[in-house]
Amino acid sequence: MEEIINKLTEKSLTIATMESCTGGAIANAITNVEGASNVFKFGAVTYSNEYKIKMGVPKEVIDEFTVYSMETAEEMSKNITKFAGADIGIGITGKINREDVNNKFGNNNKIFISIFDSDKNNFTNFTLYANSALDREENKNIILIKIIERLKELLEIDI
Repeated sequence: MEEIINKLTEKSLTIATMESCTGGAIANAITNVEGASNVFKFGAVTYSNEYKIKMGVPKEVIDEFTVYSMETAEEMSKNITKFAGADIGIGITGKINREDVNNKFGNNNKIFISIFDSDKNNFTNFTLYANSALDREENKNIILIKIIERLKELLEIDI
């Protein structure tokens, strides 16, 4: 993450996150790096549909595609970028090894990740599957590693 913070600083870019199943793990990793305050604008943990909607995800998107969809992840990444006035937004939604009693649809282990570049008006999307043999923290770390890898590609940092 340090390389990402350095590259964002070098390029005068900022970043914001709206996380659900990762519970702020990405924001935490960013803020663990000295100098992150130069680039990190805002982090939101929106576990409930209600707060995804309050943060800008249209209710109609959740109703049509479900809260566990790439369409919802895209809305999360785009709206957190707008809300925070950031250049890059990360949106994450999905289920890690559990059923959601409030949203009984979708794969229990599928994670949807969207990274929005506001300058290019472009989404970089990918999905991951939680490993049911691992606990939540271990799965969150895997998700974090994959996001770091994708951010390095987008920022043209040698992996």
